[in-house]
Amino acid sequence: MPGVTSADVARESGVSRTTVSYVLNAKEGVAISEATRQRVRAAALRLGYSPSAAARTLRLGKSDLVLCVLPNWPIGPVIDTLLDHLARQLAERGLSVLVHHGRGTRPLSELWRAVTPRAVVGFTAFAPEDERSMRQAGIQVVGTALEQDPRDPVVHSVSQTGIGRLQVQHLASRGHRMIAYATATDPRLADFAEGRLAGVRLECADRGLPEPLVTPVDLDVRSAALAVRAWRAADSPVTAVAAYNDEVALAVLAGLHSEGLGVPSEVAVIGVDDIPAARLSLPALTTVSQGVDAQARYLASAVLAALDGHTDPPTFPADVLDVVVRDST
Repeated sequence: MPGVTSADVARESGVSRTTVSYVLNAKEGVAISEATRQRVRAAALRLGYSPSAAARTLRLGKSDLVLCVLPNWPIGPVIDTLLDHLARQLAERGLSVLVHHGRGTRPLSELWRAVTPRAVVGFTAFAPEDERSMRQAGIQVVGTALEQDPRDPVVHSVSQTGIGRLQVQHLASRGHRMIAYATATDPRLADFAEGRLAGVRLECADRGLPEPLVTPVDLDVRSAALAVRAWRAADSPVTAVAAYNDEVALAVLAGLHSEGLGVPSEVAVIGVDDIPAARLSLPALTTVSQGVDAQARYLASAVLAALDGHTDPPTFPADVLDVVVRDST
């Protein structure tokens, strides 16, 4: 069934298509009576018509969309919160956020040409040809990354190795020497997990601690219990666990409970992300907060700076990582 057009609204309200366009697009400086305006709006509402985004873009010479391109990641609490905060802050400038989740084979070029965004935010690096084409089309490109490139003097991301280091620093400060790392099993999280594990290993090495025992842990009690048994059966039993994130840490807590082990009296646990459930677990979970609010403000500022033509990008906030100490350590 064909969609409703402005011609349908014009026939329904008894005016020209030009008048329909003027009324629905709120064109200023045109003498149209209030009665006619109300009749056109009522007809459009009755028929379910609204001007297309493409037409609005052609009229204004720009769109009000900011396209956020996510790779094939599972959408967890942190990304969800980050996008929510970003959308709220950009809305204050009349901008709307459109999220593209890269799970298909559709080329990015087809997407940005179809929606004509004012800016594109990439959560991983764009292919050079994609970035070049978007910039040539007048689209502002704002990038972030999983890990700071040592060749890039502009800090624009949270350090994944820094997260792992912070976990070990906290556990070591509590006197723990035998540390296990409970990693994620979802292959889509490999880049994050490897970076955090690298940080755990580096901090252990710097402190003269034994190499951490690394075990993948599914989000179920059985998987976690098997990991706990292996850790405790080691020549030097594990007394602390750094988990990939809070969800994995909560699974580890369940596995420890099922094995009858006290937390933190026998095994301490620290997660990452500070999700709401971390405050509700028994015991409450110690975790590394990533400063999502600060990251969202940075991204919004970077987008607005690019749109406003500022050549100097905002500085990524320092010290966004913080250990939230609770009862599990």
